[in-house]
Amino acid sequence: MKDAAPAAPQPIRLEDYTPFPWEVEAVSLSFALSPDATRVTSRIRFVPKPGAPAQMFLHGEDLTPISTKIDGQDVVVVPTEGGINVPVPESAFTWEAVVEVNPAANTALEGLYMSNGMYCTQCEAEGFRKITYYPDRPDVMAPFKVRIESDLPVLLSNGNPAGAGEGFAEWHDPHPKPAYLFALVAGELVAHSDTFTTASGASVDLNIWVRPGDEDKCAYAMDALIRSMRWDEEVYGREYDLDVFNIVAVDDFNMGAMENKGLNIFNSKYVLASPETATDADFASIEAIIAHEYFHNWTGNRITCRDWFQLCLKEGLTVFRDQQFSADMRSAPVQRIQDVLTLRARQFREDAGPLAHNVRPESYVEINNFYTATVYEKGAEVIGMLRTLIEDDAYQAGCTLYFDRHDGQACTIEDWLACFEEVTATDLSQFKRWYSQAGTPKVTARWGAEGDEFALHLSQEVPPTPNQPMKEPAVIPVRLALYNSGKEVVGETLAVLDGPEMRLSWPLDVVGSGDVTPSLLRGFSAPVILDAPTTFGQRLALMRDDTDPFNRWEAGRSVVREDLLNMIRGQGFVATGLLTSLEIVLRDTSVDPAFRALMFALPSGDDLAQACVDAGMVPDPSLIHAKRKEMQRAIAEAMTDELIRQYEANATAGPYSPAAGPAAQRSLRNTCLGYLTAVEGPVRALAQYEAATNMTDQMAAFGRLVEAGDPDIAARFEAQWKDDRLVMDKWFMSQMALADPNAAVDTAARLTEHSLFDYKNPNRFRSVIAGLTAGNPAGFHHPSGAGYRFVADWLLKLDAINPQTTARMSTAFDSWKRYDADRQALMLAELERMAAAEGLSRDLGEMVSRMRGA
Repeated sequence: MKDAAPAAPQPIRLEDYTPFPWEVEAVSLSFALSPDATRVTSRIRFVPKPGAPAQMFLHGEDLTPISTKIDGQDVVVVPTEGGINVPVPESAFTWEAVVEVNPAANTALEGLYMSNGMYCTQCEAEGFRKITYYPDRPDVMAPFKVRIESDLPVLLSNGNPAGAGEGFAEWHDPHPKPAYLFALVAGELVAHSDTFTTASGASVDLNIWVRPGDEDKCAYAMDALIRSMRWDEEVYGREYDLDVFNIVAVDDFNMGAMENKGLNIFNSKYVLASPETATDADFASIEAIIAHEYFHNWTGNRITCRDWFQLCLKEGLTVFRDQQFSADMRSAPVQRIQDVLTLRARQFREDAGPLAHNVRPESYVEINNFYTATVYEKGAEVIGMLRTLIEDDAYQAGCTLYFDRHDGQACTIEDWLACFEEVTATDLSQFKRWYSQAGTPKVTARWGAEGDEFALHLSQEVPPTPNQPMKEPAVIPVRLALYNSGKEVVGETLAVLDGPEMRLSWPLDVVGSGDVTPSLLRGFSAPVILDAPTTFGQRLALMRDDTDPFNRWEAGRSVVREDLLNMIRGQGFVATGLLTSLEIVLRDTSVDPAFRALMFALPSGDDLAQACVDAGMVPDPSLIHAKRKEMQRAIAEAMTDELIRQYEANATAGPYSPAAGPAAQRSLRNTCLGYLTAVEGPVRALAQYEAATNMTDQMAAFGRLVEAGDPDIAARFEAQWKDDRLVMDKWFMSQMALADPNAAVDTAARLTEHSLFDYKNPNRFRSVIAGLTAGNPAGFHHPSGAGYRFVADWLLKLDAINPQTTARMSTAFDSWKRYDADRQALMLAELERMAAAEGLSRDLGEMVSRMRGA
């Protein structure tokens, strides 16, 4: 008789939340480290709440139990799905368990695992249950004491050092925390150290722990940490609260970094940097992610989530805070544009497809699948809208009340919003729809003279999404100004669209007659899609004259996109007016060079594919790729002399600095190099490559030479950098992203056969597979379907050892409904093949099911 198929995992629902029936007074953990058999002893003091049952469930996975006791007496436990049931007394008791785990065999990189001989943990979201038996949920908070026994020289955990001797170290974290914030690191490590004095005069020891040989690449990360600590004091009034703050760089890590209390664990790529090995983009990412994880000390650690449905409460808020920090450290307009580019590329795509979900989801099968752009980036935009609506002073007052009222608690979105309702005496129940409704709202604008007034009509629509066919109006802040003949006739004002439609008006004798043009959503004041009937000429005028930097960029991008869509339709070439306006921007030295570089960055292939859908066209990735190249060449031919002049004028002199000013110059210079290579060939790029004294310039030239088909450049680069793992990630990624689309899958196959390709390392895996899916969409969507088969093969291979990374990368298939019938059939066939695969993980299974459901 054939065995029955395993039951499908049941979803967990927000509406089913119930508090844990016991308080945890204290946790004591002892680790006897061994690669194959680490022994973990836990002693946990439980105190029942009124009505606590006689049986307690504790999570536990992949554990080998040695003993289980209550108050020193053996107790028999009953294994069940995901853990054990334990008979418990009616009064307070001490639970003690001894288990063994196998870090060396833990390829999923959750729980306790090994990376190049170093012990490391990753417990968010549900990894602690792979370390010992525990109520592994974020609303169970307790102080932790930890003892680590090993002959390794560096033994780290959360909190303050509490003792050390030969073969052991002890740590005490006095701040109650959930288990997902537990951390342990042990290995042969060296520290880059500094100190920080808080606003109240406390001294904090700072350490960045790395593998020997990497200690000379930590200075910038340390500088970013110190600036983050000072900024959080000055802007939010938040001081650090322990004697020591440790960061550890780990090569094998599924995410960017993790904010464990007092012991942040980072993917090495977001710590290690030197001018020779890291690009300006790397330095900017290090700065932002160091800040993000540090800011979690208050928005995530001191105050955490009641349940995982509230994930945006810590992640969206902390993303908003790190965006504020980056804007203060660098160019605020450039930062805003980059944030919106990320939002549109990742979150708008998510909202438009089968993976759309609320900022606060209502159910999940695997919580790891909801660490999404909607939770992070859209969550940050919701915080930004709240600040816009109530203004800065009230926002700061609400934040202070939130910190004071909820310190040491596990909270909900309602707790957060209640603080702002109190300080503003405002009902935010309608605003809360941003947390409960999926989809990107569309705002339609229409305007013109009506009698003796100029009238602006705004309306909104929130599109249907999976399981949410009907939507209620959202609260949408619209910053706007009015222009007439290149002059601002009505200064910036804020309109709040909180119903289906609204009308705004101004006397004609104020705005004037003729071509009055609204500048809408200034600063991108809400994460919406704007449908406004501006003409090509009006957008060109805003591109030249708008005083809002974001909308000036937005106008330029829209005319480039429109021109490209016309070219894709076969209806024309690059408009003369666009070329003239772009050259005006290029010559405008009063504008940040990084801003000018962004003005010259063509919309991505994915951006144009969605633009085709919005225009009622079926996107052809191969045609999109060809027309982007055609436009690049047309722009280069039209303004070669000015591109050369700007290339030469933006050369940076003196030692390399990652600061915003010189980084902006390199950004514009290397943008010009890309255009010039399209018309001059590779000579200039080769000269830059050979003369480069920093990785930013070398990598830019390398990319242009790969595009130009230089037969030797890949081998030259490899010979120079083969021993630097992070530089080689760039080498893999750049070759993949810039490969000829018709040969992209062959390139990917060749790279996966390279001796330095290790699919078990998430960074290296992403460098090739994401290099194809995200970096080379024309190659991934090749009409043969070879890209789909190649990626599905590798996802299935990785799923057996690292389901978390596999599930996140499977989103390459989420837009399958966007394309022609043949591509749809090919992509759906791969989704069906993955769904039918034996032993498919819960992580990947949920993602494939949601995408197939489209």
